[in-house]
Formats: sequence, structure tokens, C-alpha cells
Amino acid sequence: MDDEIFAYVTGRSDGIAGHRDSDRAAHPATGADYRMGFLDGRIEVFHLLAAVRRIQDESNGDPLY
Repeated sequence: MDDEIFAYVTGRSDGIAGHRDSDRAAHPATGADYRMGFLDGRIEVFHLLAAVRRIQDESNGDPLY
């Protein structure tokens, strides 16, 4: 179980960084966990970027001061 958790966390970190490790993704025992973590990391980045866009849209170009 520790290997699966480690693979998921590593995949999530790689997903946030935008760097996929094809060897870990293809690992027969923990590849699925790595890929799921990677996908979750990419989704988190998408949500963060969407939040930044929403903040920018709400400001309507007004300066922050």
C-alpha cells in the first residue's frame, strides 16, 4: 500500500510541475496510481488557473491601488 500511495503523490507532484515520467506511468504495479495522481495534479493546476482568470475578469482592468 505504501508503494501505491508514494506513486500517487509522486504523480500528483509531477502533474503540478507539468512533467510526466513515462517509466513510472508504465510501471505494472503502481503505474495506474501514478497516472491518477498525475491527472489530479493537472486538474488542480487547471482550477488554479481558472481562479486567476476569474479574479482578472472581476477586476475589469482596474488597478489594485
